[in-house]
Amino acid sequence: MKAKMRKLGHYTAFDYALALVMAGVCFITLYPMWYIVANSVAASDTARLGAVAWWPSSVSLDSYQVVFQNEYILSGFLVSVLRTVVATAVHVIFTAMVAYAMSRNDLIGKKVYMKIAMVTMFFNGGLIPNFILMLKLHLYNSFWVFVLPGMFTFYDMVVFISFFRTIPESLMESAKIDGASEYRIFWRILMPNCKAVIATIVLFAGVYHWNDYYQGIIYIRDKSLQPLQTILYKVLAESSMTSQQQQAMLALGGSAPSVTIKFASMVIATLPIICIYPFIQKYLVKGVMIGAIKG
Repeated sequence: MKAKMRKLGHYTAFDYALALVMAGVCFITLYPMWYIVANSVAASDTARLGAVAWWPSSVSLDSYQVVFQNEYILSGFLVSVLRTVVATAVHVIFTAMVAYAMSRNDLIGKKVYMKIAMVTMFFNGGLIPNFILMLKLHLYNSFWVFVLPGMFTFYDMVVFISFFRTIPESLMESAKIDGASEYRIFWRILMPNCKAVIATIVLFAGVYHWNDYYQGIIYIRDKSLQPLQTILYKVLAESSMTSQQQQAMLALGGSAPSVTIKFASMVIATLPIICIYPFIQKYLVKGVMIGAIKG
């Protein structure tokens, strides 16, 4: 009866209260992004009066022009894209290969390997030992410092192992009878069937590599190799525009407050992830549940 009444448009007070709460949650989630976008397009005269709450009375894209005229912003964007793609791909492939080996019952020393891998989940050598290690490995001030140290994580390995264990052993035995090698089984049978897990790991690793700024500060000296987030961190840490930004602003025939440049940098840094996330979000819950239930 209640379901029939709701189909006719009759809702209870609880339904309206729930809709109101959900609308409030959506507003709290979306407003900070709207606030950043609104302040990033505020004209100089409007921005100098203070932060814009909803939408500026006058709009200008001068701040975006200043940001894109900064050579380090553009190079940092390219480095971040390359780092995210390469580091994420290497991480997924390497972690999946380790997980496949660890999921096999006939692996010699499996328990020992698992305990060693588990240690990396709880303990870290510290900043100074890691810095010395990067120096000894000749990774300091190198692009590969973004890729090689993050090739493996224990948690992602567990997620892959949990999925590999759901695949019937008879399927792999049949492939071996047909002459398939371990590599062929891994690439032709296992990987094509774990798209949900791969999408989940890609999301986790990709967001981490895109948002990380710390490694660029510690391990990269050359500004042309610093990722966008590191450059953005330095822009946000500055209380005024750099001389390069001032010169770029003068070339435009105007002036933009440094706060609008900071907001424009935030928009540029977060826009790619926001655009990509909806396409892989549907795999997230399924991939996480695989690791949570089967692990």
